[in-house]
Amino acid sequence: MEELRRLGHQVTDLGTNSTAAVDYPDYACGVAREVLAGRAQRAVLICGSGAGACVAANKFRGIRAATCHDSFSARQCVEDDDCNVLCLGARVIGPELAADLVRVYVNAEFSGAERHRRRLGKIASFEAEFGN
Repeated sequence: MEELRRLGHQVTDLGTNSTAAVDYPDYACGVAREVLAGRAQRAVLICGSGAGACVAANKFRGIRAATCHDSFSARQCVEDDDCNVLCLGARVIGPELAADLVRVYVNAEFSGAERHRRRLGKIASFEAEFGN
């Protein structure tokens, strides 16, 4: 959050505010609702591995979440896949890498290339046909 604020972004903290164990799907739900309601353009979710939060977030129609632990993936998930939720693993990466990934993610822009729009259309058709 500090890095996002430093970069000039408005930050909404949806918790958690302790080190006690929590159920990451509850937080993924809150984040997804903020993005889908348009109160946030993009979001960052953190859990132990990044995987569980990513799975939960992707259950929401219109959410495109990716777990990224390298800068290439953090950039490409936005440029190619128009991801709107970055998931990080607190037990996988340290604070410096996390800050770098957040910087890369928020500075990336969807390319809008025809092949990427076509692929996103296919994903949207999966959501429409099969639900999440």
